[in-house]
Amino acid sequence: MLRLLVVAAWLASAVSGAAGVEFASGPARVALVELFTSEGCSSCPPAERWLADRRTDPGLWRDFVPVAWHVTYWDHLGWPDRLARRAFTERQYAYAAAWRRDSVYTPCFVRDGREWQPGHDTAADAPPGLLQVRYQSGTGALGVEFKPAAPAGAELEAHAAILGGGLRTAVRAGENSGRTLEHEFTVLAVAQVPLAGADAAFRGHLTLPAPPDPAAPRHALAVWVTRRGELTPLQAAGGWLGP
Repeated sequence: MLRLLVVAAWLASAVSGAAGVEFASGPARVALVELFTSEGCSSCPPAERWLADRRTDPGLWRDFVPVAWHVTYWDHLGWPDRLARRAFTERQYAYAAAWRRDSVYTPCFVRDGREWQPGHDTAADAPPGLLQVRYQSGTGALGVEFKPAAPAGAELEAHAAILGGGLRTAVRAGENSGRTLEHEFTVLAVAQVPLAGADAAFRGHLTLPAPPDPAAPRHALAVWVTRRGELTPLQAAGGWLGP
């Protein structure tokens, strides 16, 4: 499981009052595994089951951070996905543009900014550095510190998402009509912030909005760092916020 670390004093001060939840990546690369999916897509449930099975993977949070983005472009088939957001669809189109693709599809897996299929090995990258985060669920305040292993050579920004698990939807129309779908690691709320600092350490504070579905049985936090304006993560960290 993910190691809990004592975060530097500046980070502790970012979340005043009650103790926050602390996560860290370790110096080795932690992959950001993304799934673009939709409740209106009949081929998506197997991909979502694969992602859900990562809950018991010993590499969860230590080796990879999973996130599922629900997109909107299948809503016209008769079932509006309640978890989908236009911004999530735009993120996938931004990937397609970066890959010089003319279209998007679901289910679509992305690992560290590249199209990917589960089970396919990826080359090990050089250790990117240490990412540490501290989150206060009562206020949504998040402190981020990234210590790159080598000079970053660019401005950096942090991205954070509240994830929901154990979500169930009884679909009554569209391609999955009559099925009850279960979702894990689903993005419920997201925010980003520029990181200030020099090559030794980059820091930032932000406030995440409250997730729109607090009744989700499980919540987790995913955080990743990129160069300013880019999609490819440099490092990721995350962990459970509840049972």
